[in-house]
Amino acid sequence: MKLLHVDSSILGDNSVSRKISAGIVEALRAENPGVEVTYRDLGSAPIGHLSGAYLAGQSADVKHDQALQEDLDLGGRTLAEFQAADVVVIGVPMYNFAVPSQLKAWVDRVLVAGKTFRYTESGPEGLAGGKRVVLAVSRGGHYLDGQAAAMEHQESWLKTVFGFMGIADVEVIRAEGVARGPEVREASLKAALDQAKALHAA
Repeated sequence: MKLLHVDSSILGDNSVSRKISAGIVEALRAENPGVEVTYRDLGSAPIGHLSGAYLAGQSADVKHDQALQEDLDLGGRTLAEFQAADVVVIGVPMYNFAVPSQLKAWVDRVLVAGKTFRYTESGPEGLAGGKRVVLAVSRGGHYLDGQAAAMEHQESWLKTVFGFMGIADVEVIRAEGVARGPEVREASLKAALDQAKALHAA
């Protein structure tokens, strides 16, 4: 089994989503010691955002300078990591009601027409079905219901993204209210880590 572990928080050791994603990977490794893990840290080594040069560079007749070639190579490796993975675990903090821009940049490198989805006469078709995706979500407030639910563009957006690629069943382990004081933060993190420990390898 191949597992891709992606973190996107910029908070390093202070990150709740990183702690949860690490707990998820630890639980899955305990059940499958032979799992091959690839780790990508978008906080310490972010992927550049899409540019016109990058999109144009997909064409063979476009001249590539070194910077563009390196960007194209990085994009190719990022997509290959995702395509090769049987399981994808992503640490997802909420920044201003949505995912970090670093994670959006990663999505833009893996949501690729002809690779992870395609357009057909009957509409778009996902090409990445069969993968297991587990999101380690953290956010400062509570967004599961009530008026705040309309402001949640984090896990709902990622579910849309992966659903478009043919991955309909996305698992979510979340810690909410982590900005509402140390006691709430610790209780929410503990509950999430307990959920992570209960995960079983598929």
